[in-house]
Amino acid sequence: MKRKTNFVQMAAVFAGLAVAQAFLYPAFLRAQGNAPRFEVDPAWPKPLPNLWVTGGIGGVCVDARDHVFILNRRDLTDNDLDAGHQAPVVIEFDPEGNVVNSFGDPEGTPNTPHGCAVDAENNLWVTGTGDGIVQKYTHDGSKLLLQIGKRGVVDSSDGTAKGKALNSGHSAFYKPAGIAIDPKNGDIFVADGETPGGNHRIAVFDRSGEFLRQWDLHRAEGDGDAFVPVLHCVTVDNSGMVYVCDRRGHRIQVFDTMGNFQKYIPVEFESMSKLPAGPEHVPGALGSAVWIGFSRDPGQKYMYVANQDNEKIDILDRNTGQVLSSFGRVGRQPGQFTYIHFLAVDSKGNLYVAEVGTGKRIQKFKLVGGR
Repeated sequence: MKRKTNFVQMAAVFAGLAVAQAFLYPAFLRAQGNAPRFEVDPAWPKPLPNLWVTGGIGGVCVDARDHVFILNRRDLTDNDLDAGHQAPVVIEFDPEGNVVNSFGDPEGTPNTPHGCAVDAENNLWVTGTGDGIVQKYTHDGSKLLLQIGKRGVVDSSDGTAKGKALNSGHSAFYKPAGIAIDPKNGDIFVADGETPGGNHRIAVFDRSGEFLRQWDLHRAEGDGDAFVPVLHCVTVDNSGMVYVCDRRGHRIQVFDTMGNFQKYIPVEFESMSKLPAGPEHVPGALGSAVWIGFSRDPGQKYMYVANQDNEKIDILDRNTGQVLSSFGRVGRQPGQFTYIHFLAVDSKGNLYVAEVGTGKRIQKFKLVGGR
């Protein structure tokens, strides 16, 4: 009788474990790969000096000392500035969130800043979609080292934003959105074409600004006539692969540095709105893949994608493209997003996420778990 009782008790235990496993297994799937976990740092950055107010944050990038640069679009109204002052174009923060430098003449920097990068020599590169130029500054902004193109002249049939995009300029761009510098040889990769109507190419230049080559987004067989090529970002991984945000295609396209297509990485979105599609509402029009960053381990195991359609950060396995987890939601409280647009990763794996439109802020998310 005692042996029978023990058997029944053991059977009950195993049954309970089986039920628990059934409930826990989906959670295990969501957490597989030990995906990194983040929490917002509401105390970063510190209050800006001199009653500065920023407009949309048109780019964020991090240098080797984990100093963070943001680009201020200055898209504020007079009423916005009744109680404050327009912040400079470029603002530099130390790791604690203190402003340590600022610079930028709005009459000389690119119109509508849209992307920045810090190269291996600690120089700052900036570009803007309201212009046809790319600029390279010393780290402190005291000197303009290189400019490709002429401010106010775009790569169009008449040199203005009213002309037809030529998609071929060797010294001009049309709505350049993102920039990446190859750490191995200093080549400059520009995602030229932030919205429909502009260019739609990756343009590559050598470190002195001489044009080398260009290529277009790859078209899948099922894209059809509705495919709109919009390149919103570009970045280069440690292995030399080039990742491009195919904004309207809801995916990332991967190429080698010569422009040979390698693969697609889908970035899906889920429309929450119940409104029918129409002139005032086009589901998925913002794009689900608008910016990319990589984890800071040598193998760059994880890829972070700013999913603007769903106002969140998706965490993907970089090699497989599998979405492992996500964080964030639409909203205006700390840790939430309104027009999420840019991100950057520091040496400790922390994320800095910038918002445009009515968001107009930069937030820090501390790495608190995973790798």
